[in-house]
Amino acid sequence: MTRLVITNGMIVDGTGNPWFKSDLQITGKKISHIGKASAAKARTVDASGCVIAPGFIDIHSHSDLDILVNPKAESKVRQGVTTEVFPNCGSGPAPLKGGAVELVKDDLKELGLSLNWSTMAEYMRRIERQGVSLNVALLIPHGTLRACVMGFENRRPTGKEMEEMKALTEQCMRQGAFGMCTGLRYVPGSYAEADEVIELLKVVGRFGGFYASHVRDEGDRGTYPAAIAEAIEIGEKAGVPVEISHLKALGRRAWGKVKDALRIIDDARMRGIDVTCDMYPYNASGTGFMAWIPKWSHEGGFDKFLERLKIPEQRKKIIEETRAVLDDRGGPERAVLTRFSPNRDYEGKTLKEISTMKAKDPVEVILDLIVESKGETPVVNFNMMDDDVEAVMKHPAVMFGTDGYSLAPYGILGRGKPHPRSYGTYPRVLKRYVRDRKLLTVEEAIRKMTSLPAQKLGLKNRGLIKEGMNADIVVFNPATVEDKATFTNPHQYPDGMEYVIVNGTVVIEKGKHTGALPGRVLRKSRP
Repeated sequence: MTRLVITNGMIVDGTGNPWFKSDLQITGKKISHIGKASAAKARTVDASGCVIAPGFIDIHSHSDLDILVNPKAESKVRQGVTTEVFPNCGSGPAPLKGGAVELVKDDLKELGLSLNWSTMAEYMRRIERQGVSLNVALLIPHGTLRACVMGFENRRPTGKEMEEMKALTEQCMRQGAFGMCTGLRYVPGSYAEADEVIELLKVVGRFGGFYASHVRDEGDRGTYPAAIAEAIEIGEKAGVPVEISHLKALGRRAWGKVKDALRIIDDARMRGIDVTCDMYPYNASGTGFMAWIPKWSHEGGFDKFLERLKIPEQRKKIIEETRAVLDDRGGPERAVLTRFSPNRDYEGKTLKEISTMKAKDPVEVILDLIVESKGETPVVNFNMMDDDVEAVMKHPAVMFGTDGYSLAPYGILGRGKPHPRSYGTYPRVLKRYVRDRKLLTVEEAIRKMTSLPAQKLGLKNRGLIKEGMNADIVVFNPATVEDKATFTNPHQYPDGMEYVIVNGTVVIEKGKHTGALPGRVLRKSRP
């Protein structure tokens, strides 16, 4: 059995405790010894001046299709991520049948992928057949589940439809899902009332799963932070732990109100409700223009939306409601189109710049872009205050997630100008907020990247440096670690991430990918 000894490093074990100097021995896939270790007949890594930490767990990722294109998961593993949790925000790759296929068919075509799975188990096996560089944990996407049964109809499910959704939920949990995610902001998940989600989560709860919620309003719908209270109430009534996805205060009306959101979370925890949150360390969000237009205009699917645009009074109403969202999000100069297949010249330009190029009103341009791209309009929007970002970051119940994708600077995954969080989330925290701003200690930052998300997932053998744990390890230089990805040049790997080890195998060595694919599809064990 192979043996790897990491020497001379500062161990930050993931608990939040102060670092300590020690050797670390890995035998096979496990951490076998912490303490003085013999280098005889072992591969050695000199970690002088470096931190040795548990591998980072990205609790909120969207790599579900990209991981099939490039299983090396480069933009994630190169920043220290050894486990990704996806899908999120209610939309994902499995289960797929009926209307849900419409949600992924365009992405599959653009990425050059064929659909050869339907169930979550089949999707898991699809990943396992090709291999992957990091571990993967899956959630059930509520919006996709709903589309499987109900398509894109804006109504309550019938009794028969509810039973079918519950049966699909149970099937996914039995196949190893860790919980359910909702996108209550997005169609078709936004058509669901709270009681529908509660009933499905009761099934999730029987298997010890948790609830990850992209809430209905993060600030630009005028009901912030009431939507956070709704998510907590849903979890409380269903009897499952709650994870508030990418907690933020988005848009002018919500600025300064994260203190109210955090107070709601603290009050819930005082009542004994297991609610935590995740966040990314940027003042810009990333979504698509389809999320900015009113949800009623989506009902029935994209073709129905196109029909409504041709009806003058409905188009006028769509424009009015979209303009209010645009204004609240900072106006056309604060929205950057990151990818646009019909015209690459628009990529990386603000909505204001594109409007000038087209000599049209910005909201009319939004509608044009949506029509031309069949809804695929990913956009970065600078809509948050730095003070709010930092207030969320300091809260002890908040962990880190990228809300990004496993990308690479080459091939189809190197297209466009995506949000830099896919490449830089964890190094940015360690550089900007630990080393420079001293907002967090390195020990607290690592806890938020490792043991806190592991606890939420119920992973008992990852997230800590402890003898007998799986050997997911990151070795980074705290003096040089730095995110290089920017909004104008996002496809850049970070500096200072020296080694990344997944299940005992070196995947990143001196900052370079070894090509190894030692990751696993993790499956939730039953309680």
